This record gives sequence, structure tokens and C-alpha cells, in this order.
Amino acid sequence: MAVDEGLVAWVTEALEPLGSVTMRRMMGGATLYLGGAPFAIVTSDGMLRFKADAESDALWDAAGCERFSYEFANGRIGTMNYRRAPEDVYDDADAMREWAALGIAAGQRAPKKKPKKR
Repeated sequence: MAVDEGLVAWVTEALEPLGSVTMRRMMGGATLYLGGAPFAIVTSDGMLRFKADAESDALWDAAGCERFSYEFANGRIGTMNYRRAPEDVYDDADAMREWAALGIAAGQRAPKKKPKKR
């Protein structure tokens, strides 16, 4: 399934007061960035998930936003530190900015990846 372009456009529009959102496609979905920091992913099934970390996990848990998980071909379950977006972000720009701010902060706190050696 392709990336939900309408959802990406909505995120970009809602977060415009905070800065410019950019997108990088990967594995049927996309990673969203603001100011160079990853803050969200759009999964191939059209779900928006915000970046989380130990500092923000309690807020995500309190809102009932589960961690992103996926199944490997061998049946093993993997997880990523992204949380399901609350339903109100899909139609409320203020809610989008509020929840995205947690993802943006987590993305800014994340260690920067080192370039691969050649």
C-alpha cells in the first residue's frame, strides 16, 4: 500500500506554524521530519505514529497509545519507539501540534546516527 499522501499533507499543514515537515519514504511507509529530526512515521496501513522515548512514554501510556509493533516472517514480534497517534489529531490541528510536539522533542533528544564508514 502506498503512503497516504492526504495524511502527510494534513500533518504538514497542521504543523506549518512549527516549521517545515519533510518526508522520506521507506518500507511502504514514510518517516516525517521537522527541522531535520524524525518525529513521526506513516505506516503502510495509513496509521500515524509519533516518536516516543523514556521521557515521554508515561504520557503516551496514559493516553492509551500503544507502541508500534510488527511481526517478522519467522513469527517473532519487533517493536519500534513510535506510538499510535490519538484519534483527535486526524481532524484537530491544535491536537496535532500538541501530540506532535512530544514526537518532535523525542526526535531532538535521540542520538544522531553516525555516517556509515566506507
